[in-house]
Amino acid sequence: QVQLVESGGGLVQAGASLRLSCAASGRTFSSYAMGWFRQAPGKEHEFAAAISWRGGNTRYADSVKGRFTISRDNAKNTVYLQMNSLKPEDTAVYYCAASRGGVVTMIRTDFSSWGQGTQVIVSS
Repeated sequence: QVQLVESGGGLVQAGASLRLSCAASGRTFSSYAMGWFRQAPGKEHEFAAAISWRGGNTRYADSVKGRFTISRDNAKNTVYLQMNSLKPEDTAVYYCAASRGGVVTMIRTDFSSWGQGTQVIVSS
């Protein structure tokens, strides 16, 4: 298992950008597919983006496609979520997650390790 710590959340105005980071511990980080999920107040966890172990394949939720970009740096054991053109409906706690399969996936139960989350608030 890997330990995950997110950072980079904050309060921004609509239209702004933020970059979230997720630092992972463990020597096997590069073998995991990684994902970002989010949970808005009163709502279920929602898939946002995922990336395969090498970074060659990515997936996005329709709600963030074209605005968010997921990337990873295996040398730094870090995965990123660049969020542009933020909207109030992007307000949520964002969670980083790791999937042992290595293959990109959008299925929440495929992810076995989770971070504590970082809050993103987008004001209108």
